[in-house]
Amino acid sequence: MPESIEQLTLGNGLRVVEQSIPGVTGVGISVNYGVGFRTETVTRSGFAHLFEHMMFQGSANVAGGEHFARVQAYGGFVNGNTFPDVTDYHQVVPAAALREVLELEADRMSRLAVTERNFATQRDVVKEEIRLQVAGRPYGGFPWIPLPSVLYDKWQNTHNGYGETADLDAASVEECVDFYSRHYAPGNAVLAVCGAVEPGQGLALAERCFGPLEPRPVPEPIDITEPPAPTTRTATCEDALAPRPALALGCRLPDARADLAGYAAFVLLSRLLTGASSSRLRRAFAPLGAVVDSSVGLFGPLVAKDPDTFVVVAHHPQGAAGAALATIEEQCAEVASGGAGEAEVAQAQAAAVTELYQNLDSLAYRVRFLARGALLFDRPGIAEDLARAVAATDAGSLAAAAAAVCRPEGRAVLNLVPKGDR
Repeated sequence: MPESIEQLTLGNGLRVVEQSIPGVTGVGISVNYGVGFRTETVTRSGFAHLFEHMMFQGSANVAGGEHFARVQAYGGFVNGNTFPDVTDYHQVVPAAALREVLELEADRMSRLAVTERNFATQRDVVKEEIRLQVAGRPYGGFPWIPLPSVLYDKWQNTHNGYGETADLDAASVEECVDFYSRHYAPGNAVLAVCGAVEPGQGLALAERCFGPLEPRPVPEPIDITEPPAPTTRTATCEDALAPRPALALGCRLPDARADLAGYAAFVLLSRLLTGASSSRLRRAFAPLGAVVDSSVGLFGPLVAKDPDTFVVVAHHPQGAAGAALATIEEQCAEVASGGAGEAEVAQAQAAAVTELYQNLDSLAYRVRFLARGALLFDRPGIAEDLARAVAATDAGSLAAAAAAVCRPEGRAVLNLVPKGDR
């Protein structure tokens, strides 16, 4: 079993989380910054994702692309991701490389090479990514790009996190410098280290590598809270490449920070509905010739702060949108009324808990959740807490989660149709 989590806040405001894990040979390192899609400003959509790319373009003592090369030379891997409220940079390497990776991360936290050339190059890379991943593929960005604009009202919660091309083209390198100075400050970040480290070793190395960095002012948090809409909202979008229609049903999740038990009930519900080929929604959708899945969070569990969204997505034949929605509601209503049998619930519960713990066997997964948990929820161990909460979910909590999917409050239905079929 992993040792207890240790934490330290450096003088410059950087929070450090460490967890020793006996029996492993590698070490995971993740730096999470409190900046994401919902930190962006109107007319500058996509800036957080663009800056994720910028962070690999070199710093004072590291050439562009060298960060990747040095980690990979150890047989490790490195990546970055942008989410609504956090941008995450992580790597897994042999324990002997820990100090070197921390030095790489500290160098780009303090002295990133923000140049006109790097900025222009990465802007073109992001635009090409949007062309390939969104505009150039069927169901590109569905439902995480269009669904929030139906369910929510605030621009921060509704806009396209990939970014609009006009916004990216209008951005300047001077804005990039300002963005880096404000959002990539030590006091706006959490560093997590886990794996083959002796207790206190990661904290000491973090102090040595990051302690000398100068503090910078941290931006005030943006208010992203908003009440649930009183009635179900509906909308339709077109997709020129989609071979058949699709439907996305979204409803508001409980706030994991304030109500982890309520949040955990949706994890169990998702598993019960679509977690296996024999799950009740997949069985119910088979006669329709439809494919269905569900997700706790637009990007998965515990990846974003409140508000976040429980999603059910169905790809269905032409003319079956109404039947698809009715089937989702019927199955959720049955669960809400206690219609799921004890054996069915127990099987789904065991599978959900097992999956959560299996994910934590991955150093990359665990270290990212340590950092993200501390940054978003002030709870670095929240991933394991969620597994325990799912295991403790009772019939009443499961029923309440299923009932919420059927209620009109805080709910949206988005229909995707192939272009020309409306």
